[in-house]
Amino acid sequence: MHGLILRTFQVFIEDTYGPMTWSEIATGAGLDVPSFEAMLNYPPETYSALIDAAERILDKPAEAIWEDVGTYLVSHPNSEGLRRLLRFGGVDFIEFLHSLDDLPDRTRLAVADLALPELELTDSGNNQFTLRVGDGLPGFGYVMIGVLRAMADDYGALALLDTEGGHRGEQYLMITVIETAYAEGREFELAVSTGGGGEG
Repeated sequence: MHGLILRTFQVFIEDTYGPMTWSEIATGAGLDVPSFEAMLNYPPETYSALIDAAERILDKPAEAIWEDVGTYLVSHPNSEGLRRLLRFGGVDFIEFLHSLDDLPDRTRLAVADLALPELELTDSGNNQFTLRVGDGLPGFGYVMIGVLRAMADDYGALALLDTEGGHRGEQYLMITVIETAYAEGREFELAVSTGGGGEG
């Protein structure tokens, strides 16, 4: 398991629930060192132990935790770099959806040994889409649901999402875009601002 994935989960817990909760989860998972290095690799069972401990301590199902991680990756100020990477996928939410097929390859350009599950989008017409999420990383389909919900908000779109398939294997996400300009999206500029931020 790539350390960047585990480190991301750690930072999500610390930012959302606080360092004490992360310490409880790390202890509950039986971790010797309760902090991950992003560029190291860890045994795959470490990931399972963390999720199991998080379910118990947060009293939430794994699916909800993973979806929260996806939302965090787009909406939290600490994840602005990833949000920018995703926003470069298109000028509106539908263009962004069509860019998802290339997301694993774009990720590998940034982190060469980080292998994300395959993503394949099918456009069924009438603003209805199916995103196939390959297996290989338990819960990634639910992370993508959180990412998609947050990105729809980011673009100001109104979208409905549903899922088929279990969290241990391949998943299919059904996406219906009701309105691409439902609300005002968050402010986004191609150039990185060096001054104070404005209202979005």
